[in-house]
Amino acid sequence: MAARTIAIYGKGGIGKSFTTTNLSATFALMNKRVLQLGCDPKHDSTTSLFGGIPLPTVTEVFAEKNALNQQVSISDIVFRRDIPDFPQPIYGIELGGPQVGRGCGGRGIISGFETLEKLGIFNWDIDIILMDFLGDVVCGGFATPLARSLSEEVILVTNNDRQSIFTANNICQANNYFRTIGGQSRLLGLIINRDDGSGIAEKYAEAAGITVLMNVPYNAEARDKDDSFDFAIRLPAIREKFQTLAHEILENKITPCEAGGLDFMSFVRLFGDVSDDAPIPATAEELFGQSVRSSGTAQPFQSMSFDNDNLKMNRCVDKLAAEEKEVYKMMELEKKSIGEVAELTHREESAVQELFSSARTHLKRLFFEN
Repeated sequence: MAARTIAIYGKGGIGKSFTTTNLSATFALMNKRVLQLGCDPKHDSTTSLFGGIPLPTVTEVFAEKNALNQQVSISDIVFRRDIPDFPQPIYGIELGGPQVGRGCGGRGIISGFETLEKLGIFNWDIDIILMDFLGDVVCGGFATPLARSLSEEVILVTNNDRQSIFTANNICQANNYFRTIGGQSRLLGLIINRDDGSGIAEKYAEAAGITVLMNVPYNAEARDKDDSFDFAIRLPAIREKFQTLAHEILENKITPCEAGGLDFMSFVRLFGDVSDDAPIPATAEELFGQSVRSSGTAQPFQSMSFDNDNLKMNRCVDKLAAEEKEVYKMMELEKKSIGEVAELTHREESAVQELFSSARTHLKRLFFEN
């Protein structure tokens, strides 16, 4: 049976690794075989899980093996920790990434997953794979589990501050976007870590239509456990919360959310009144000062064109075969039903469905290969 895969996303420094580690430990105590996959260039997701021992990363090992013209093996990058009072060992992998300023972290994530897939990660005898993902980087590599449906489910972690909630909203929007082009990852909901009782994250969740899965209040003892590379679930109050969530996940008691996330103005208005006034443009005269007034003209500059996902998607649609493009545009852009498209194009409904599915498959490949 294939492992259940869950991606845990959130802003850096808010407790994603704390949440993932204690959830991994909870599943292991429930006699489940768990693999925790750290997907952050800092490669510190599994530090507490392994008692403070840093794991060699996939990025480091691959570079070393490649230099020697050798293949990476499972035992090079997958590590096991046997914990005396746990019925199952816990497995860990750190994807890692380049040193600061020396490469693309997202590219490292993509390469890491390619290596793991070649080693058959999704066919291992593992019950649950928890992926600990950095969520405040917009690089496409960090969206790999959503873009390629490598994670069946997604959990967002946030605090009650605006920036961490903003990051959660971005991931929600990204997952919704990928679903429009064939993504299958389901959003389970939101975990509020270090909950101060202000209710800000809950206010956002209600507005966005996202289920709050668990509130974890700030707890000095839990922090001390984490800082000393131990599990916070050894504390009864913390253990009870994680056990409840783990049972609900395993027993499929959580209904996935259909939330698409809030647009920017709807989001910022959750935090206070926002003016509808347009921003005041600066002028060349005020920025260049006397030199512009003297010459009468500003120095020419090269304008930059910033591409976005919508433009990229439009280009990908244009590359589809004529029949696929016709059906895709009618169904996805014009929102026509299969029956309407079948009637307008003089095709059987089954043929329309086949063309639409084929178009989505090809779009997914075109979008992420370019």
